[in-house]
Amino acid sequence: MKKIILPLLSLALLTACGGSETSSSPEKKTAEAPKDPAYQNGLELVAKSDCLTCHKINDPFTGPSYAAVAEKYAGADAAKITDLAHKIIKGGMGVWGSAMMTPHPMISQEDAEAMVKYILLLKK
Repeated sequence: MKKIILPLLSLALLTACGGSETSSSPEKKTAEAPKDPAYQNGLELVAKSDCLTCHKINDPFTGPSYAAVAEKYAGADAAKITDLAHKIIKGGMGVWGSAMMTPHPMISQEDAEAMVKYILLLKK
């Protein structure tokens, strides 16, 4: 039962938090991104997490927008992707202002890296 409720709640949160943005659909930005397996995998992982509580695709909220993150780290190499994934897991602050990003220790390094790759695909 819990395996069904958690994904449904995540989907409801995703719908509720992202519904007001008219241009938030990453599919509308680039034709190539949805075809990339990293895009689809990362999108699913982000949807299952609580990331969209603080982040939006195009607009800053509690945290920076994914588009701003993608812009800042455009062309990131494997080491930077690993570092950013580590930030997702351990949390941090100071890079985007004074708001702290909460740690997400339940996310594996592999999943965090997939999420980072998805976010980087959202560069405008």
